[in-house]
Amino acid sequence: MKLKSIILMGLVLFTVSCTSEKKVYKTFDEYPVPSAPINEMVYTPSQTTFTLWAPTAEQVELMLFDSGDEGSAYQSVTLESKEDGLWSASVNQNLKGKFYAFNVKVKEKWLGETPGIMAKAVGLNGKRAAIIDLKDTDPKGWVNDHRPPLKSEADIILYEMHHRDFSMDSTSRIKHRGKFLALTEKGTKNTAGDATGIDHLKELGITHVHLLPSFDFASIDEASLNKNMYNWGYDPQNYNVPEGSYSTNPKEPATRIIEFKKMVQSLHNAGIRVVMDVVYNHTSTSGKSNFDLVAPGYFYRQKKNGKLANGSGCGNETASERGMMRKFMIESVVYWATEYHVDGFRFDLMGIHDIETMNQIRAALDKVDPSIYVYGEGWAAQEPQLPKSKLAMKENILKMPRIAAFSDELRDGLRGPFNDDHKGGFMTGVPGKEMSVKFGLVGAIKHPQIINDSVNYSKAPWALQPTQMISYVSCHDDMCLADRIKSSVPDASPLMIANIDKLAITAVLTSQGVPFIFAGDEILRDKQLVHNSFESPDAVNAINWNNKTLYKDVFAYYKGMIALRKAHPAFHMGDAEMVRKHMEFLPVVGKNLIVFRLKGFAKGDSWEEIIVALNSDRAPRKFTIEPGKYTVVCKNGLVNQYGLGTMFGGEVYVPGQSALIFHK
Repeated sequence: MKLKSIILMGLVLFTVSCTSEKKVYKTFDEYPVPSAPINEMVYTPSQTTFTLWAPTAEQVELMLFDSGDEGSAYQSVTLESKEDGLWSASVNQNLKGKFYAFNVKVKEKWLGETPGIMAKAVGLNGKRAAIIDLKDTDPKGWVNDHRPPLKSEADIILYEMHHRDFSMDSTSRIKHRGKFLALTEKGTKNTAGDATGIDHLKELGITHVHLLPSFDFASIDEASLNKNMYNWGYDPQNYNVPEGSYSTNPKEPATRIIEFKKMVQSLHNAGIRVVMDVVYNHTSTSGKSNFDLVAPGYFYRQKKNGKLANGSGCGNETASERGMMRKFMIESVVYWATEYHVDGFRFDLMGIHDIETMNQIRAALDKVDPSIYVYGEGWAAQEPQLPKSKLAMKENILKMPRIAAFSDELRDGLRGPFNDDHKGGFMTGVPGKEMSVKFGLVGAIKHPQIINDSVNYSKAPWALQPTQMISYVSCHDDMCLADRIKSSVPDASPLMIANIDKLAITAVLTSQGVPFIFAGDEILRDKQLVHNSFESPDAVNAINWNNKTLYKDVFAYYKGMIALRKAHPAFHMGDAEMVRKHMEFLPVVGKNLIVFRLKGFAKGDSWEEIIVALNSDRAPRKFTIEPGKYTVVCKNGLVNQYGLGTMFGGEVYVPGQSALIFHK
């Protein structure tokens, strides 16, 4: 591209691209996509190079600052137009510790300051990017940090956690409450001496911690943390930087990075992998988002009338099918997997993204480590502006090998419909939900005993393998498990609530899908019956760790069921053909009773035959099995994989609102 210089009194004051020669793109599909990685800032002690993708820009300015949130720029640099829509400039100084922002001019209008779309360090509240050397952010021993062993995706047990929920209450007795560092503290106990924090996770036995959004999001003012501001974080601002409110010093750009890495390192040392909740489907705002400040409109889908599509229900939906958005998503997850050693990704409203992008993400992560787990919500809040056949919806999981989705069939079959907290499901004794629960128990695969016409949402199996289905009954969305029981069974006593909680989690942990536990359900946490607590204060959301002492039996049950599942491969075969061959449902009389048998299983399991019975009636129920000597491992709300006693076949009684598990 030709350059036009403005000369005054013999001095070159600045250089700009000749706007008359700027290429005009008729459609977003014509926008160029660079082949090189998106590196907007490359630092060396002698020179820092800045590069921005802004294909429709007429001019791009770089501003340098001494502060991440205060003062004006001390220097402005004009970037030079390059190929593929890129603009670039180098500054031959040591800029470590400085901050920067870009400003793009489109159609004779300056769009406003932005840290870019791929900022990897930012100042307070993420408005300016920071110039740091990432090597300085590695904690001691980081080079030797490794992912804990994982033989199979079928071995995964997920635990979903919000940073503040998990450690904010004073009963956690954690020093760095609500921070990344909370998960680095060992030896913490509640007032009665029961383990909290990371020791609690180790004691429980889960394999993966699923962290709610931990990237930089917009809703929390990092300068006003003493105001008890709360949000789940589904309002992305800077996708590739840890959230500052979870660090001990959000003004210092390196602190949040170092502390996030220390958290990952600590969890890895405890044998626990780390999953990040990622929200590429929408941004916190549009028009002034970092995406729009570099390429207006490009990163979002539009309706036919030109207005923004809103498949997210949050005002916009991103366009993953467009080249640069797809490239951004792929490089972003790979960055978290390599720089931060993240072990898995949960995609918020994954149904908004296109199938091809999700498969390319899976392929890119396989090159890093094939054991990185990928799953998401196989739906959207509203209908996206892309044909359903091209979207990563639950029904299209068959087209996305080794990507999993949540089973709302099992969830709502167990607890009741998502749109009415007062209605119950199988776990509370509502008849007619049995087939939906069975659909989840086999892992959403094709099975000869599943009558799909009787399943609540899906009239066909949608998983190729059981590891493509997330088995759950509660999560951060909607009511937590104890609250849902209270809401749908108003006369439930504390004992009944505990019994129903145990019954529900038994279905989750004996499902052939990948089990998922919402943090605190194992100690009967409550959120004061708040359905959508994303902006509620800590008084509603924080886990009271004295519950662990109050409900010791519930925690012991979860711990015992996890140990039972981990010890016996029959509960997590990981292969659809094996499930069809070895898992069968036994005939029962009436509703609210499900009995299945894991038979002839030889994959390293010492148990010849396993029977699992789930009774949601308040009264005992009976069924018949072949005569023989059996060892009981779960009964009356107690579980012990080494045995609770023996029984002999024939007519078997299952106590009300409980599970019975026994084996030959």
